[in-house]
Amino acid sequence: MRDPRYDILFEPLAIGPLRAKNRFYQVPHCNGGGYRDPSAAAAMRGIKAEGGWGVIFTEQTEMHHTSEITPFIELRLWDDKDIPALRKMSAAMKSHGALAGIQLAYSGINGSNLYTKEVPLAPTALPIRTFTNDPVQARAMDKADIRNLRRWFVNAARRSKAAGFDLICLYGAHGFGIFQHFLSRATNQRGDEYGGSLENRSRFAREVIADMRDAVGDTMALTLRVSLDESIGELGFSNAEVRDFIEMNRDLPDLWDLAQGTWEDCSGPSRFKEEAAQEALVRGIRDLTDKPVVGVGRFTSPDVMARMIRQGTLDFIGCARPSIADPFLPRKVEEGRVEDIRECIGCNICITGDMTMSISRCTQNPTFMEEWRKGWHPERMNAKGGSANVLVVGSGPAGLEAARALSLRGYDVAIAEARDQIGGRVARERLLPGLSAWGRVVDYRQYQLSQRPNVETYIGSPLDAAQILEFGFENVCIVTGASWRADGVGRQHVVPMPMDPAMPVFTPDDIMEGRVPSGRVVVYDDDHYYMGGVVAELLAGKGCEVTLITPAPYVSDWARNTLEQHAIHVRLAGAGVTIVLNRGVTAIRPDGVETNCTYTDRRDLTGCDAVVVVAARHPNDGLYHALAARQADWADGGIRTVRLIGDAAAPGPIAWATYAGHRYARELDEPDIGDDLPFRRELAELAAD
Repeated sequence: MRDPRYDILFEPLAIGPLRAKNRFYQVPHCNGGGYRDPSAAAAMRGIKAEGGWGVIFTEQTEMHHTSEITPFIELRLWDDKDIPALRKMSAAMKSHGALAGIQLAYSGINGSNLYTKEVPLAPTALPIRTFTNDPVQARAMDKADIRNLRRWFVNAARRSKAAGFDLICLYGAHGFGIFQHFLSRATNQRGDEYGGSLENRSRFAREVIADMRDAVGDTMALTLRVSLDESIGELGFSNAEVRDFIEMNRDLPDLWDLAQGTWEDCSGPSRFKEEAAQEALVRGIRDLTDKPVVGVGRFTSPDVMARMIRQGTLDFIGCARPSIADPFLPRKVEEGRVEDIRECIGCNICITGDMTMSISRCTQNPTFMEEWRKGWHPERMNAKGGSANVLVVGSGPAGLEAARALSLRGYDVAIAEARDQIGGRVARERLLPGLSAWGRVVDYRQYQLSQRPNVETYIGSPLDAAQILEFGFENVCIVTGASWRADGVGRQHVVPMPMDPAMPVFTPDDIMEGRVPSGRVVVYDDDHYYMGGVVAELLAGKGCEVTLITPAPYVSDWARNTLEQHAIHVRLAGAGVTIVLNRGVTAIRPDGVETNCTYTDRRDLTGCDAVVVVAARHPNDGLYHALAARQADWADGGIRTVRLIGDAAAPGPIAWATYAGHRYARELDEPDIGDDLPFRRELAELAAD
């Protein structure tokens, strides 16, 4: 039974002509599937309905072909042919009593139209604002264009109704939606009745919502997602102006959806944004309107959620990333199982699916976007196969997830960990600057395993092949992780670089084990994700004079996909780290490092007292190969299978490890599918000639 403190989260509330069954509101979020994988996206939303969410939205849906954001893969509602796929999604969303919402987006100055080849339209003629700086400019809309756009929104609203949706969200936040483009003086420099004063800049939103109410408003609810603060100075749409706008138009939509100005600010990772980070920007807005308000802030704690509603800050708890990490969050709160919630760690790996135009992942929830493709359910496992037990060697994220999922299938599981604590790489990385929330990967699985009677954990238990052969386990899963290489092998160097032994060389493993250099330190980052930046920050905090050198054009280059690259650069610059971009390290000398320009190969020397090499990792696969060499002895030892997974097979981000562990658990004892695809996919239909 649920804790009475959380009763307020389950109070129904009206949104226009509709009624939400509770206050859990899954705000629009992308998933890397969009129009390419509609059934996968529909099943993912359907799982959230089963998990108890009261309101569930799609990602942004391109509502007209004159504004699209190729190469990014979102939903489309360009004509009636798009309705069947969206109807499948709305049906899944409503399957357990949730309200189904669609977010209609006209990207305006963010829509480069690389696929349709249409000329982009915006309030003011300015260069297109995209992640890839496309060399395209928008044409300023004239009055006829605005009338057309109003009609296109009405057409999209009617199609949304035909597709079975209950709510429409008009996108005007994160800099991506046409409504924000009209509201912001940065993108609206018009001199007519649509520009200038806030009342004039509000005109387009008022007209569109009035048009849509005439078309569908008696049966559907209309919400408006607005930016809380663009944070770009006097020209931007500020928090003061959004308050004036809402007060001026207090009853305009059926619900106000509040989000921070840029996507990077709104969905900042846990390294830089705490839970409820937008509370100060939201507080008091509820008093300016008679309509309900939803806000976001990577809410993971039911106590914080209840407080936000009890204090009158919000009416609905908006969640994107927490709803991905645990689609059953509302149900677990309702059933009094708060300790079973898979809390979002704020790593933003889910966002990389959208940024790389691939299927999204989640570090905490490896079933995300695999609900339809592989038939994986986040709370239920497939039935146990023919064998009885599994030895999991290693307790990192892959090993813990494999053990957890295997135990749910009914296998007897033993975990052998060589160190004196479980968690593998996460146990060490969680102690690095800004990464404490990542420890939830271990905490959640450790608690779940402690509740399972069929799991035994043995710490301080290094094993060799001979011992494993004596134990009698039918299945052996080797998850012994990986170690950072000290020889410089990575992307720049495919063989070890020249190194003078007189120069102390460290790896991230050394740093995490407490072996820290002093004085002038060069951090050579050829990994390009978070580790190089985190190590540099740690060393600067310990008083080192740090220079970070990377062959990439950005510090922590791949972190652009997790929306944190800019924040990392700002953090390091503020800590006094010297950042050197577009330069590699060609040799480590006794007095410093020899660097080269990645374009001209011009060489220079950077003096230092120590070097930290952040390049490739070496899989710790020796135990696996030792067992493989004795395969003739497996039958006598009772062993049926030996598998190598996770970083020990191929090092990658933590999300890759938890996915590998879950997949191993799902596929153990399952029939061999041979060369068949291990997942379902949808294929485009050939058009008539």
